Amino acid sequence: MSKTIIVSNRLPVKVTSGDEGLQITTSEGGLATGLGSVYKQGNNVWIGWPGLDLSEQDEKDQVTKILGESNLAPVFLSQDEINQYYEGFSNEILWPVFHYMSTYAKYNDSYWKCYQHVNEKFREAVLEQIEPGDTVWIHDYQLLLLPKLIRDVQPEITIGFFLHIPFPSFELFRLIPWREQLLTGMLGADLIGFHTYDNVRHFLSSATRLLPATASANVVSHAESTSVIETFPMGIDFEKFQQLALDENVREIGGTLRSNFEDQKIILSIDRLDYSKGIVQRIQAFELLLQHHPEYLEKVVLYMVVVPSRDTVPQYSELHDDIDKLVGNINATYRTQNWHPIHYFYRSFDVETLAALYTTAEVALITPMRDGMNLVCKEYVACRTDNRGVLILSEMAGAASELYEALLVNPNNIGSIMEAIVTALTMPYEEQERRMKQLRYIVQKFNVRHWVRLFTDKLSEVKDMQASMYARRVSQQTENRIKEQYTAAASRIIFLDYDGTLVGFHSDYSKAAPDHELMQILQRLTANPLNKVVLISGRNYKNLEEWFGHLKLDMIAEHGAWYKEEGDWKNLPGLTDGWKKEILPVLETYTDRTPGAYMEEKDFSLVWHFRSTERGLGELRAGELFTNLQYLIQDKRLQLLRGNKVIEVKSIEINKGIAALSWLGDDSYDFIMAIGDDHTDEDLFKALADNAFTIKVGTNVSAAAYYVENHKAVRRLLQFMAD
Repeated sequence: MSKTIIVSNRLPVKVTSGDEGLQITTSEGGLATGLGSVYKQGNNVWIGWPGLDLSEQDEKDQVTKILGESNLAPVFLSQDEINQYYEGFSNEILWPVFHYMSTYAKYNDSYWKCYQHVNEKFREAVLEQIEPGDTVWIHDYQLLLLPKLIRDVQPEITIGFFLHIPFPSFELFRLIPWREQLLTGMLGADLIGFHTYDNVRHFLSSATRLLPATASANVVSHAESTSVIETFPMGIDFEKFQQLALDENVREIGGTLRSNFEDQKIILSIDRLDYSKGIVQRIQAFELLLQHHPEYLEKVVLYMVVVPSRDTVPQYSELHDDIDKLVGNINATYRTQNWHPIHYFYRSFDVETLAALYTTAEVALITPMRDGMNLVCKEYVACRTDNRGVLILSEMAGAASELYEALLVNPNNIGSIMEAIVTALTMPYEEQERRMKQLRYIVQKFNVRHWVRLFTDKLSEVKDMQASMYARRVSQQTENRIKEQYTAAASRIIFLDYDGTLVGFHSDYSKAAPDHELMQILQRLTANPLNKVVLISGRNYKNLEEWFGHLKLDMIAEHGAWYKEEGDWKNLPGLTDGWKKEILPVLETYTDRTPGAYMEEKDFSLVWHFRSTERGLGELRAGELFTNLQYLIQDKRLQLLRGNKVIEVKSIEINKGIAALSWLGDDSYDFIMAIGDDHTDEDLFKALADNAFTIKVGTNVSAAAYYVENHKAVRRLLQFMAD
């Protein structure tokens, strides 16, 4: 029976060793809650670090046995590994860069080596558990390399990956020296999930700019794999928090809180100590409130809970000191005999006390500088069973994309935060109820179980999609069939595109010359008297003649405008280039406006190249140009084509399909093959008979019967034929 293997840096429990032996404490975290229903079922398992450093093997065996009873499997890490892999690479490189605090990053090479080593350690733990048909779901930034590490050993296994923190923009992500390796690691997964679409967009941008990868919508093709990149906003256990709000003990704690602040409104702030949380800015905003709105003196309190975190690290220790000083100064300046403006707690609270705070506070002030999702704001909403209360939320939190009825603020603008606090404190109950009902509807609907179900369903869907793609992919079975028919055939014709098919794309179009390996393959193919090899390309005929004129190759240039027959080049009768004088100035204008773009003039076509243009700008200009050209070529016998980093205008009579059919003529071939990568090759695929082997390079979205990943796969196939 297949199973699901969940992998995260930490297990959903904490193991401690004391006088009474080993103790296991269950985590209250959102991930543990959401995935609890998954890993506790059947033979499913959760793999992760148990939270303590053990050196003795018998202790490790004991922990493994105890955890195994709860469907948990430990990965034991030494203190040095925790220091370098977790505290080092994960929290001193990835965390600050991913949270847009890159000045805090320390690019230490020893951190990277340890990060690789620990990810390999997790791979070994997964391989001990994995069986054919299993699904692996990997979580978060500590394990970015793991999907590819598993894929290399288990290529057929289903792998999902979810990132719980933001993914930064390309400009920030590329600061990391090991950026390509991290992206390649993530792309080992079939499905990569993020909280928001912004994160998806940033990932696609980084992957296509830094790797030899292509993206079609949200599908990334890299090497010989395909990954779907999707948005899955994570939720909370809504029912749990709603029930907590109604719990008698929670109500009692809330009653005590209310009696302590009888005539005062509570503004609640709960966060872990971290520079990404914007704690200092919200304290400053509260101070601004007291300065500019003295009517709130003795009428409001800021109830601030800061959960200790990494306070031995200098940045965190300094942040802790800054918070202490700010709170101390404000309390010293504004307090009275009966009133403290800020009630500050540097500690963690149990979930019942938190629920009591949620139900009691009139305002929740959640303003991180950057956050993947932020579940505290959702917990506050879930506990507001009275439909009262106001949520002030940073627009930089992932939750802001869902909770649009909150008061959204820029966390860097303390004046705006202060105004939002005033709006919240004066908001009529009717508006509070209207907003909170909508917020509660969203939080209830998109709860953590909904998140788990969406991700797992999508992962199955992606696997089915890949299976349908692999049915058309030139697999080993397809290769064998091609080889059988090729070997048995008495007469063969093979149509080959050039750029993107026989060679990879070159940033300089004029320098993509054939290498020695390709020339050897073509020489051997054409040496066989049973083969007719036709090079059918968009390049001009002079270019093709220079490179291949000495070979026994048939050649069709400029998509069919020119052809080489019996040693001489001839052009298609009836073609004219009079239309160029109207189109040429437009292409020249866009070339002048777009650094890196250039124009190529052929005898009967014009081509605008933007391979060397900055990504994004090239696509933008190409879109504008395409729209303008569509208007210009109306009522003209011209065709407009968008290829790989090119836009081409040509006579409508020029067509690879027509050219190929004229080449076939009345001859009867036992074996017909056509391979190409561009839009222009679609005409070729459509023109050939159903029994032809038509192969698209780079994508399965095609009229071709099959596809391969890249030009290297094309060469491997031709190599066999040549041999």
